[in-house]
Amino acid sequence: MKIPEIPPIFNSDFIDEMGGNVELIQLLLNPAIKPCDSKGRYQHWEKLKHLDTPKGYTSELYWHATKFARDKISRSLPFVDKHGNPFNYCLPDTVLEQLLWVSSQATGAVADDPKITDPKTRRTYLINSLIEEAINSSQLEGAATTRAVAKEMIRTERKPKDKSEQMILNNYTAMRFISEFIDDQLTPSMVFELHKILTNETLEEGYEYKAGVFRSEDDDICVEWDDGTTLHVPPPANELKTRLDLVCGFANGVNEEGNNFIPPIIRAIVVHFMIGYDHPFYDGNGRTARALFYWVMAKSGFWLMEYVSISRVIKSKPGSYMKAYLHTETDSNDVTYFIVHQLAVVKQAIEDLHGYLIKKTEELQSTETALSKSPLQGLLNHRQLTLVRNAMQNPGAQYTVKSHQKSHGVALQTARTDLLRLSDDYGVLRKLKEGKTDVFVAPKDLLEVVKRFQHQST
Repeated sequence: MKIPEIPPIFNSDFIDEMGGNVELIQLLLNPAIKPCDSKGRYQHWEKLKHLDTPKGYTSELYWHATKFARDKISRSLPFVDKHGNPFNYCLPDTVLEQLLWVSSQATGAVADDPKITDPKTRRTYLINSLIEEAINSSQLEGAATTRAVAKEMIRTERKPKDKSEQMILNNYTAMRFISEFIDDQLTPSMVFELHKILTNETLEEGYEYKAGVFRSEDDDICVEWDDGTTLHVPPPANELKTRLDLVCGFANGVNEEGNNFIPPIIRAIVVHFMIGYDHPFYDGNGRTARALFYWVMAKSGFWLMEYVSISRVIKSKPGSYMKAYLHTETDSNDVTYFIVHQLAVVKQAIEDLHGYLIKKTEELQSTETALSKSPLQGLLNHRQLTLVRNAMQNPGAQYTVKSHQKSHGVALQTARTDLLRLSDDYGVLRKLKEGKTDVFVAPKDLLEVVKRFQHQST
């Protein structure tokens, strides 16, 4: 990856080139030139210079006119870069449209979907979503393991076998930690504890003491791309305390009333950006940044965000994620680029959630048909029915008392009773022994088993 070209600067040299040309000045101040291009895209110079320009404009003049339009609606942020230059952002119409869409969707557009709103299934679905984000956020940072193995580890509470599994377990634990403190103000102490959870037993040997503390000047931390290109050198370590204090105050909405109001979603995205920019820790900065994004969103009432995975979307195009940072740094600290990127990520994650719910509904139709006339429908509780549905869609799947307990957030004995009745009383699952552990297996002919159960009972 290459660092984007720094855009042309509107300075005295450019003014001299204009030479008081009234026509050029009118083009520069033309109100028809908007912060976004004709397709509504908030373009960086590296792309805008290749676009067809409006009549009478050179690429450079078009860029300056676009920047002038952006400056008119620019808003300052309480942060500066490592050189002391302020960060800013703006909200052009296309960004406002995205902001309103996400705001409406993330606060309850699927409020009538029973898989999320039913108290009996909501906890199960939330746990699944937390696991998904934990897996994707860790894989984005280099964790290498399959989803099935990762889910099995978390649900059975077995000890991680390697660093990749440990990263995923740490992310899951961190998401649970956030939910416990959702009603509290964010403090540096909480951020340190979050980082300690995220990096537990994953730091390089000899660097375990770096968990939950600022990086030092000796750490020589920088952000590199896969090809070794240095993309970002964060601020010096002696500034980190002041910077984290500012981030926490900003996350808590300090001085954001009246004319200083910042939409909560923008606030969450900026917190994400600043942790990534400051890179306050030796390792685990990306995971910490994304976790704090969830914290601010959930605290602001966007409850649906608990059910979506932004890391899965980011992981699909990691280059554009990095470019959003680089565009900001190379264009006068304009965080709008990162805001635009993250709004698109959140929108995609929410749309994926809708698609997932539709798909699961379609998948369940065949199993519901098989269960609808079966006495099992009246004999099994909602947890057992959920497991049977899952087992019918995943022949050969294995379940344990701990995995069932973890999936539904119930007591160990309750989970054990659920599974024993499915295997011993109803013959829906096959019970096997692996060492001292009971393993319950979904037979490959489970659909026929359910049908036979129905037939024998009529």
